[in-house]
Amino acid sequence: MFFAYIKDNRSFVSVKKNKLEHINSPADLKKLKISELPDLAKEIRRFIIDIVSEKKGHLGSSLGVVELTIALHYVFDTPNDILVWDVGHQAYPHKILTGRRDVFHTNRQYGGISGFPKRDESIYDAFGVGHASTSISAALGMAIASRLKGDLIKHHIAIIGDASIAGGMAFEALNHAGVSNSNILIILNDNEMGIDPNVGALKNYLTSVKNRKGVHKTSLCDEQDNIFEALNFSYSGPIDGHDIGVLIAELDRLKTIKGPKFLHVITKKGKGLHQAEQDQITYHAPGKFDKITGDIYLNKHRNSTPKFQDVFGLTLVELAKQNKRIIGITPAMPTGTSLKYMIEEFPERAFDVGIAEQHAVTLAAGMATQGMIPFCAIYSTFLQRAYDQVIHDVALQNLPVIFCLDRAGLVGEDGATHHGVFDLAYLRTIPNMVIFAPMNELELRNIMFTAQLGLDGPIAIRYPRGRGFIKNWEQPFKKLEIGKGEVVTEGDEIAILSIGTIGERIKGVVKKFPEGTIAHYNMRFVKPMDISLFNKLFKKFEKIITIEEGALTGGFGSAILEFANQNNYKNIIKNIGIPDQFIEQGTIEELLQLVGLNEASLYETIKSFLKD
Repeated sequence: MFFAYIKDNRSFVSVKKNKLEHINSPADLKKLKISELPDLAKEIRRFIIDIVSEKKGHLGSSLGVVELTIALHYVFDTPNDILVWDVGHQAYPHKILTGRRDVFHTNRQYGGISGFPKRDESIYDAFGVGHASTSISAALGMAIASRLKGDLIKHHIAIIGDASIAGGMAFEALNHAGVSNSNILIILNDNEMGIDPNVGALKNYLTSVKNRKGVHKTSLCDEQDNIFEALNFSYSGPIDGHDIGVLIAELDRLKTIKGPKFLHVITKKGKGLHQAEQDQITYHAPGKFDKITGDIYLNKHRNSTPKFQDVFGLTLVELAKQNKRIIGITPAMPTGTSLKYMIEEFPERAFDVGIAEQHAVTLAAGMATQGMIPFCAIYSTFLQRAYDQVIHDVALQNLPVIFCLDRAGLVGEDGATHHGVFDLAYLRTIPNMVIFAPMNELELRNIMFTAQLGLDGPIAIRYPRGRGFIKNWEQPFKKLEIGKGEVVTEGDEIAILSIGTIGERIKGVVKKFPEGTIAHYNMRFVKPMDISLFNKLFKKFEKIITIEEGALTGGFGSAILEFANQNNYKNIIKNIGIPDQFIEQGTIEELLQLVGLNEASLYETIKSFLKD
């Protein structure tokens, strides 16, 4: 193959120096000369930096694909030709070029545009994303559908990172796509990073590909030495993902090739902002920063209460020093879960397995069969991806795997794809599973301590994103009794049963009522339930309220209703939690108010229930 610049024969109109303000669609983009596109790329980077520095968001990924995004919309006939972005962290340039520039300042805000591609937001967002490794399957499905409808002209492009392509689902789709004879192009955005640095043998393979000579050849080696050619893809690359001319030339060439194609593109995460290039982990989503210097603003919480993820991570190290059988496992989230502390302290006993939730769960199961004590740290929303492994490989065999579910409940600006609101419901149906939700940092520490002492089966511990409530949290461990709740506040008129950290918010609400009115119980365990305590309070109170930061359908409140029905109790029960709908993005406080779980709403609901 060749990589000469193509002749610039598109039609043009003259534009002002500020090119971005005149682009409201890819049609406007195509009016520019290729020679003008590098300046446009600079404008887009500055625009992203200006907005994200104030509004926060995913910075590094989007800065790294500006030229690639421009080239894709310049060459292909979007939205007729279809782009599917894997995960979507890198989709900001795509949104800016497809009619959302003037509303980009609302990105990830309540009532604003989503931080991820979303089908009902734009016709240019062909497939909704948020979780990894889905793009190839989705694009292939679209390509096969086009072929079946007789459309052999439409192009279907999946843009996937070198972290996501290591996910099992991506490999399943590659296996199918290679023999599909469909018009699909897979673009590997290779920047050696996910949120954290990539790991594993595929990462090492891609590094070796980039280090070989003859970079600008279609095939770097014999087919048997190139994994993608061996899977029947027409492979090209690696090419410079920041050279717009080269990108356009190669994309134009690939448009003429039939069947499955694979383009390997090299980019730099954080491109254009020095700090983001140098510290790619921090600047993946840096929060607010100085748009001129790039420096992150000092954290006002520096001397505040700890993050729950840090309580988990530091407590795990503390326990691992005492118990050599403890193992730490996470699928590509060592920083997000704070398993990084154990990786630093005990690298031989802590494993980042990449974007591989299914593997992480069954890996933990295998270790448990050999007497190890695996702590499997996964975001609540990502454990959904390993549901079968939780059932088949762990619970069915009653193996003592300790699941630590970070980001449980509402997570804020990441929105519907990332809220961890389904875990109580989807785990509660599984036999042998213990489910615990700590009300504060001390309970998280104590249940971790209790679990590593030895359980008969698996346990899921779910805790939220963000900070806790107790500065002096590193207190001596206490063993907790499995399946036992506690009384927080005594009362005589209404009983409130809470699960998890929302119990701390309820403490403040209870204080607004006359003393002795509201009894508050911190149930701790969704499974097994504290049957003895339930029988006592069902006999004492006519009215009972359950409160959870989780899905009402099938959740903690449902368990209480089932108990009442099974025991023929006729109490008046009100369930408060997340309604049966997907909750969009916003600050956590905005979303709590939306679903009626903020203090003011809880107060009004309880007051009304008292009067009824």
